[in-house]
Amino acid sequence: MCETDEENPKEVLCSCSGTTRGLIIELVKQGKDLEGISRYSGALSGCGGCEWEISELVNKLQAENSTPKA
Repeated sequence: MCETDEENPKEVLCSCSGTTRGLIIELVKQGKDLEGISRYSGALSGCGGCEWEISELVNKLQAENSTPKA
């Protein structure tokens, strides 16, 4: 189990749009990048307060997905 699975998927990461951690995880699984996530959810398009946290989560998830599984 990866660390992001243990974190609360209902945690709101973008208060402007109400976008949750779980939605971000699902969108990354669908292959969306930050721009796609923003267009789909409205996150990253308001005050900018969520930019760092969402960027870090997306980078982490993309790195996990690109790491070969043994």
